[in-house]
Amino acid sequence: MNLYPIEAGNFKLDGGAMFGVVPKSLWNRTNPADANNMIDIAARCLLIEDGDKLILIDTGMGDKQSEKFFSYYFQWGDHSIDKSLKKHGFHRDDITDVFMTHLHFDHCGGSIQWNKDRTGYEPAFKNARFWSNKDHWDWATAPNDREKASFLKENIIPMEQSGRLQFVERNNDDAYTQIEPLGFEALFVDGHTDKQMIPHINYKGKKLVFMADLLPTAGHIPLPYVMGYDTRPLLTLEEKKKFLEKAAAENLYLFLEHDAHNEIVTLKNTEKGVRLDKTYTFNELFN
Repeated sequence: MNLYPIEAGNFKLDGGAMFGVVPKSLWNRTNPADANNMIDIAARCLLIEDGDKLILIDTGMGDKQSEKFFSYYFQWGDHSIDKSLKKHGFHRDDITDVFMTHLHFDHCGGSIQWNKDRTGYEPAFKNARFWSNKDHWDWATAPNDREKASFLKENIIPMEQSGRLQFVERNNDDAYTQIEPLGFEALFVDGHTDKQMIPHINYKGKKLVFMADLLPTAGHIPLPYVMGYDTRPLLTLEEKKKFLEKAAAENLYLFLEHDAHNEIVTLKNTEKGVRLDKTYTFNELFN
């Protein structure tokens, strides 16, 4: 097995929305805001090369939305999925499976693209299966008013129409489920959105956890630092506390999807609770 970080593009989000009730005077220390109160955000995906499978976890925003849409997110840098795949010797047509932690636009938008004459949509990975879970799919396709702007039909429905949508079979109500076809385990969490999946991958003697929106950036490690976007913030607190304690105790390596400046972190227990221990680049840790 080989793993590769895939940079799908950087953007900015409102710092207040990203940290909820936490005052700016606190979160600004770790995630400094610009003059518009926007903070740096990444869309860092993960590619798993395992035998004849090439699995991409999340796909970023994509590029099919309108100029007005993208103007809200202040994209910066020159990252793209295609450039990042090419850097590692791959093409999007090589991808066999796309696993989506959840269906918010900044995690799955890159899965679908315009067709050639821009009359409709088609899979951006023409040889891939698309993985979600039935409960989250139902949640996303009949969205509540709070999340409606994050679940865009043009990102979601074409997956089903392609005939290549697959649902993870969950182990009853267990928090952890082994996803046999893909070769890794996922933790189900419900605070940010219903049935978000957090992949856990054993790699080179370490356990790497793709954090998605359970822990967006290293600045979100303190328990009260919960995004304003979360639908059930008190449940996020509970899920986060349990996970962070486990991560510190078991020395898990946390792969941060949205932290533009820290790729991987480990945690430690302190008198103030679980806190940041070390930061790594992917290459430092695995190459």
